[in-house]
Amino acid sequence: MRDLAELEARIGYTFEDKQLIIEALTHKSFKKPYNNERLEFLGDAVLDLIVGEYLYKLFPKSDEGTLSKIRASLVNEGGFARLAKEINLGDHLFLSAAEENNKGRSKSSLLSNAFEALTGAIYLEAGLEKAREVSIRLLEASYPKIDLDTLCKDYKTALQELTQAEYGVTPTYVLVSTSGPDHDKTFEVAVTLDDKEIAVAKGKSKKAAQQDAAQIALRKLKERK
Repeated sequence: MRDLAELEARIGYTFEDKQLIIEALTHKSFKKPYNNERLEFLGDAVLDLIVGEYLYKLFPKSDEGTLSKIRASLVNEGGFARLAKEINLGDHLFLSAAEENNKGRSKSSLLSNAFEALTGAIYLEAGLEKAREVSIRLLEASYPKIDLDTLCKDYKTALQELTQAEYGVTPTYVLVSTSGPDHDKTFEVAVTLDDKEIAVAKGKSKKAAQQDAAQIALRKLKERK
């Protein structure tokens, strides 16, 4: 884990209450009296508002359906993990030895949750304007072009085209787990290539989870080039 001052420099905000940023970076596996789940809950709501408002102003002529699709492409596990990587957030997480050995610092789910928690912490200490400033700056740095065609394409199709061209094989999607009550289920899906898992994502439908997993897998494969 690196110096927290380095992370604060990357986000452009210095916490007065250091315990707040420590809590935001603490995974439940670390076995402390606190973890980042409550801040994650708060940050999720804050980011939903920030991104929604940003898109509302960015696309003044777009209808509700279009705005919802664009927001869904940004406000998800893959999207927040991407913002987390922009600030090397994984390097600063407090994890158990087991989670560390399980490559927790690079897991999209942990990165996404920690980014939400960090946003929640900024909001609590400095208010909505500072949380908006940090989030939008990272969003624009991570997504040079934000529009429906760029963001809402079919990631499963794009992944299949890439893997067929580069590796001569097609990806397989495996349902890892299902959780939650019948009216509010969450599906966790893994995408594999030659029986090797390359990405995992969660969604409120199998289709959504597959698309998020495909998006993460696409990014990983492109980073290898």
